[in-house]
Amino acid sequence: MRLHRVMTLGLAGLMAATVGTTVVQAEPGGCLKYGAAGAVGGHLANHAVLGATAGCVTGMYRRHEYRKEARNKAKLYDQEHPGAKGTYEQKATAYDVEHSTAPGSTMAPSNAQPQQPASPQGEEHL
Repeated sequence: MRLHRVMTLGLAGLMAATVGTTVVQAEPGGCLKYGAAGAVGGHLANHAVLGATAGCVTGMYRRHEYRKEARNKAKLYDQEHPGAKGTYEQKATAYDVEHSTAPGSTMAPSNAQPQQPASPQGEEHL
């Protein structure tokens, strides 16, 4: 029983260290991060291997979708700025900054301009 408790605490410590170091990255966690979380969740339900496998698959899918979206944004950035240098991640970030899209959203913002209130004729503004 003591070994079980040590293993659980060790795994929790490993997860905390992993989560703490991956917060800096903008890319979502992959197989290890999601797999560890799935293993802990599965351990609580007595299905640690199944939880780890499901977590790993989920992490790989989320990272794949993130990279696919970043490549699409980089292509859009290349269309607007031919000859731009940098990785697809840098171009995707530049595209997001330039177009102010919400993270995780591939929709471009509307190009509607705010309308200025019409000033009455004959009235001067100081």
